[in-house]
Amino acid sequence: MKIVKGDTIKLIKGKDRGKTGKVLKVIPSDDRILAEGLNMYKKHVRPKKQGEKGETVIIPRPFNAANAMVVCSNCDKPTRIGYAIENGKKQRICKKCKARI
Repeated sequence: MKIVKGDTIKLIKGKDRGKTGKVLKVIPSDDRILAEGLNMYKKHVRPKKQGEKGETVIIPRPFNAANAMVVCSNCDKPTRIGYAIENGKKQRICKKCKARI
């Protein structure tokens, strides 16, 4: 998977199409991503203690990695990720401006 934790991504598909957010968690076994402020859903929480009220909290849910593109930090455009080997190390590069991500 070419998307890693800490990347800024832009959704290209789904109910939040066009929004950007930071990746909080990557689940490579399911090919899913959890991003900050994207794919938000309401969850009803039961009261834990006596006298406490139940509440509705809004949480992000994971979504498919194919629905997101990485935003290049250099050119600020959504782009595909490529790899280049420099000094024996594998570096991720932007396919549009060839800058390191």
